[in-house]
Formats: sequence, C-alpha cells, structure tokens
Amino acid sequence: MEIILYLSVALIAIAFFILVIYLSKTLKSLRGTLDNLASTLSGLEKQLDGVTKETTILLHKTNELTSDIQNKAESLNSVVDAVKDVGESVRKFNGSIQNMSVSINEQFDENKDKLVNVVQWGQVILDLKEKWQERKQRKYIPQREEL
Repeated sequence: MEIILYLSVALIAIAFFILVIYLSKTLKSLRGTLDNLASTLSGLEKQLDGVTKETTILLHKTNELTSDIQNKAESLNSVVDAVKDVGESVRKFNGSIQNMSVSINEQFDENKDKLVNVVQWGQVILDLKEKWQERKQRKYIPQREEL
C-alpha cells in the first residue's frame, strides 16, 4: 500500500509539474500580449498628446477668431447705427418736403384768384404797350399818300 501512496504522490507531482509547465507557457503568452498592449497604449498616449496639442492650438485660434469677429461685429453695429440715422434724417427730410409742398399748394389755392388777376392785368398791359408802339411807329413813318 505504500507503493500506491508513493505512486499517487509521484503522479500528483507529475501532474503538478505538467500544470506548472502549461501555466508557465500561458503566463509567457500573457506576458507577450501584455507587452503588445503596453506598446499599443504607449503609441496611443503619444497620439493623444499630439491630438491634445493640436486641439489646444485650434482652441486658441478659435478664441482669436471669435474675438476678431466680435470686434468686427461691434464696428458693424456703429455702421448700422449710422445708416439708421441717415435713414431717419431722410425720412424727416421727406416729411419736411411734403409739409412744404402742402403749404405751397394751400397758399397757391388761396392766392389763385389774385394770380389770375395779375396775369390778366399783365396781358392787358402788354396789349396796351403793343398798341402804343404801333401808334408811335405810324407817327414816325411818313405816309406816301400824303406826299
């Protein structure tokens, strides 16, 4: 029976030895996989650093561009205000012209009869002047019949 016990212990030792060998191979394989994973993560870290730097640069440029656009928008606001003021001035000017036109039309309507009388009297005076000049010419032109 002792032999069976020694054989059992020997069999267990051999089984344990085989288990250790396979476990060793598995751990070596795992070590190789972990080494590959470490190098991959190292490469990823370098790429991430590059992306972070580029993102920082892009963020700075975006901030500068935003500031520039804001300054230009403020400048444009002053131009828009000036144009609005010009539009208001033109509107007031048009209103003044319309008021003046209405006033002139009202005065013309009020003085229309007087103007018609002045024109008629002017025509009468021109007619009288023409007749007077005709008479004057007759006096200075000797008539041939009388000679």
